[in-house]
Amino acid sequence: MPAPRIPNQRAIIDRRRVVAKLDALVEDMDSFDRKPIVKLLRGALDTGRAEIADRLVEEPAAGHKAAAAQSFLIDQLVRIIHDHVITHVYPLANRSSGERLAILAVGGYGRGEMAPQSDVDIGFITPMKNTAWCEQVAEAMLYYLWDLGLKVGHSSRTLDDMVRMAKQDLTIRTALLEARFLWGDQDLYDEARDRFWKEVVKGTERQFVADKLEERDARHKRMGDSRYVVEPNVKEGKGGLRDLHTLYWIGKYIHRVQSASELVGAGLLSQSEYRAFRRAENFFLAVRCHMHMITGREEDRLTFDLQREVSERMNFVDRPGKSAVERFMRFYFLQAKRVGSLTGVFLAQLDEQFAKRASRNLISRLRDRKRTIKGFEISGGRINIPNDTFFQKDPKRMVEIFTLANHEGVEVHPEAMRAADRDAVLIDRTVRNDAKANALFLDLLASHDNPELALRWMNEAGVFGRIMPEFGRVVAQMQFDMYHHYTVDEHTIRAIGTLARIESGEMNDTHPLSTELLPKLKHRRALYVATLMHDIAKGRGGNHSVLGAELAEKVCPRLGLDETETELVAWLVRHHLLMSATAFKRDLADHKTIIDFVEVVQSMERLRQLLILTVVDIGAVGPGTWNSWKGQLLTDLYYAAEERIRLGHKVHGRDKRIEIKKQLVTDILEDGGALVEKFGKTMQPSYWIAEAEDVIASNLRQMDAMGKQPLSIDTQYYAARGATLVTAMAADHPGLFSRICGAIHLAGGNIIDARIHTTRNGLAVDNFLVQDPLGRPFMEEGQMQRLVKGIEDALANKVKLVPQLAARPTARTRAHAFDVRPRVNFDNEASNKFTVVEVNARDRPALLNRLSRALFEAKTIVNSAHITHYGERAADTFYVTDLLGDKIASESRLKTLEKKLLEAVEATEEAAS
Repeated sequence: MPAPRIPNQRAIIDRRRVVAKLDALVEDMDSFDRKPIVKLLRGALDTGRAEIADRLVEEPAAGHKAAAAQSFLIDQLVRIIHDHVITHVYPLANRSSGERLAILAVGGYGRGEMAPQSDVDIGFITPMKNTAWCEQVAEAMLYYLWDLGLKVGHSSRTLDDMVRMAKQDLTIRTALLEARFLWGDQDLYDEARDRFWKEVVKGTERQFVADKLEERDARHKRMGDSRYVVEPNVKEGKGGLRDLHTLYWIGKYIHRVQSASELVGAGLLSQSEYRAFRRAENFFLAVRCHMHMITGREEDRLTFDLQREVSERMNFVDRPGKSAVERFMRFYFLQAKRVGSLTGVFLAQLDEQFAKRASRNLISRLRDRKRTIKGFEISGGRINIPNDTFFQKDPKRMVEIFTLANHEGVEVHPEAMRAADRDAVLIDRTVRNDAKANALFLDLLASHDNPELALRWMNEAGVFGRIMPEFGRVVAQMQFDMYHHYTVDEHTIRAIGTLARIESGEMNDTHPLSTELLPKLKHRRALYVATLMHDIAKGRGGNHSVLGAELAEKVCPRLGLDETETELVAWLVRHHLLMSATAFKRDLADHKTIIDFVEVVQSMERLRQLLILTVVDIGAVGPGTWNSWKGQLLTDLYYAAEERIRLGHKVHGRDKRIEIKKQLVTDILEDGGALVEKFGKTMQPSYWIAEAEDVIASNLRQMDAMGKQPLSIDTQYYAARGATLVTAMAADHPGLFSRICGAIHLAGGNIIDARIHTTRNGLAVDNFLVQDPLGRPFMEEGQMQRLVKGIEDALANKVKLVPQLAARPTARTRAHAFDVRPRVNFDNEASNKFTVVEVNARDRPALLNRLSRALFEAKTIVNSAHITHYGERAADTFYVTDLLGDKIASESRLKTLEKKLLEAVEATEEAAS
């Protein structure tokens, strides 16, 4: 692609002046010395880079200019070095026909698009087998470039080698496709170019397209297969620079275009689409140049910390409800989205061009025979519009085409996508309030055929955000945290897809309870609408759950939902975080937790709907967010709430529940109740309520095997929770819980739940559920032994926990990119017996250890701990009493406790920094 005109080129590098200085240096030398020459060239490189950096500061969005300037700087240096080498290092007066050398810029360098730390890709071409002189010149040039600190990709080939290897290797062929003459023998370059087109390209066009698209799909899969991942790769990610390059490569290979603008003449893009191509490319190049300048290396992943810096450099500012970095990333994702739609249109045009060239036999004509449905044409597995004004005559058809595509199981033709993208602005208030348009949209949203793909197409075409402008406000909106992996619109569409797969039975293994409950719902449509709307008010400022519920009350009647459904959707949106917060941050063994939860839920229909909405919401956050531990907690809460709703105050009394639990434990142990009889009376009633029967059975076996030993530690893989169960038993003493927490973290474990018990005879029985930093259980014998040894050493004071924990690197190394304000909340209403203490802070390895130590120093007793992580943020909840077993009610006492906990958080931050 031709580079944009570079103003005042000599301010970047003045080749004549540098050459004059270099020649003077050589002339003054008694014996040849490379060092002053390298110093001169390095000075020119540094000066040029500084000038380009200054220009990018002045025009922070001028990506094409910055990339072209960088390429120009390297061009001039390569030319200077070449001329210096053949003049002063290896001069040759009378060269033979074999002593000719053409230097090619290939790859991104060949396109004239270089970020500051991009590779310098150079090809040396010789007419025949390399002569000694050609090898010497190429080698000397490379040493100079390496001495300048440049990362050089290079090849040295004869004309025959070039042709042979380009035929065999797609990467080499693509690099040569973008090759341009840099310096040296122009005639030799022209011969190489002609042979490339005649001997390599001719007749391989179809195969090249297939290979590049296969390569693209593999790259997308490697990068997360979504253009809406919140830490995108600007170069390789879906919707990024490489996708634009792929379009250009294909256009150039098929039509021999020399610039992206010629794709218009080739019929592959319209003029407006070409302008969108250039806008996206310019923006991505600017972002990439800023990233390279900030990091000083070839960094292409737009990480959270870089997002903040790049947004500042590109002059994005805060707006009500949206930070500068969120606005910057929204613009980024809108560009990536545009690249996606351009790709679809481009490939459709290419497909049609190939189809016209190909012979049409009877079978292919029969397969592609058109049929018409409601005015739309279906052929070859695609639905299309009959003419270019079809949508303009009735804008409701822009909704209908996606509903029909979903119903018929066909793709939307890219020509129809292009028309919908162009005409979406015609969907105005009249269309949005049209009953038929809304009925069509609701039919698609709540379709029994998974609507995810059709909704994604609708979003790509810009129709989704027009028919539902409330959704349009969250299109391409990122959430600046480490918990959410996708933009709000992508998360929402994925959640709808997950819901549809649960309903079809595809996810029975992962979500058995939701699969069982979905057919029992009375208001199925309401759940799909609630899934669509649960995050729709994000970015508006304020509580998105409350604002979303208010929006639901307005939107649902427009969609055609009745009063009952509207009320249910608004309730679900308002409380869509209630079930996860209760299950993950409260003690489900505390009966007050269940009572408070049921007071809000009130009915079985709401309970079923809320469970399923919670499941699909968590599942669509990102890979690895859902796990069996979360599933079990939600299941436990569901059944406890169901019992309360169905039986009300007639639920089994505490004593009765304990007796039932003891019998279940006896059945597991198969010992006729011997261990329950032996140890049962020493255990507090709260123990029997809090622990599952299989955990109690394991605890009783461990207590029996322990005998009179002072310490017993047991570890086992606990499949039902997707974690490792670690049980420590020792004589209870102050600080025991804190030291065990520290030891587990030091051994590489993350505690996700802890229950602390003391028997009537003073034995501490502490059960921990532990995972590794990636949310996986410890299962190998070596990992288990490391946990046991760590706890033993910690309790024997053989290790200094605090300094070792502080030195341990955090698993989330990018957490520093976020502002996490520590908070301590107390709740004396959530439990009848305990004060509930919730601490929110940045997740650090030593956090739980320091918090539990602060609680110990504040003279409190921890009954249970519930640990939850939301990306970079930890939310640790403790059920505590004072030393006498009472709640902490004194205001002064609570303030003192808050101060100690905040000091503990501050200490972890200082240690981490």
